Amino acid sequence: MFRRMDDFCEAWKTEAKATLAVFEAIPDANLDQAVAEGHRTLRRMAWHLVETLIEMPGRLGLAIEGKQFMEGPSIGPPPATMAELRAAYAAANASLVAGLASWDDAQLEKVDDMYGEPWMRGKSLFVLLVHQTHHRGQMTVLMRQAGLRVPECYGPAKEGWGAYGAQPPKV
Repeated sequence: MFRRMDDFCEAWKTEAKATLAVFEAIPDANLDQAVAEGHRTLRRMAWHLVETLIEMPGRLGLAIEGKQFMEGPSIGPPPATMAELRAAYAAANASLVAGLASWDDAQLEKVDDMYGEPWMRGKSLFVLLVHQTHHRGQMTVLMRQAGLRVPECYGPAKEGWGAYGAQPPKV
């Protein structure tokens, strides 16, 4: 749970940048990659991150860019291209950052109804951040299955160890 706005904003900035790096590494030709039939595709996973970035902060009283995509409590169908997905994510992200600029640390102690439970806003922002990280990790697995290079979010990916003068870890 976050107790200082500066801490959340710094963490979010890093995580949003990593999410955009993953989005940028996915070509349109691979948007329908899924782990198996009946599971979310890369397109749907990316769109779910946009959905959550619009819906969840909305429960905290923030008006996030992208409400036009919502159909009731859920998001409508995903766009056809990765460029559209990136643009929707970038707009929602910029809107979140702008909305949170008016919050001070005391806002993190306020309690909202989140999915039928009382959550402090510091917890809600923590869940927003780790939810995104969780699904971004799922996306990198789908990217590997599709034969795509995974961006380096927290350190070198398998292909990146050479730039550090090292061999990839043994598997």
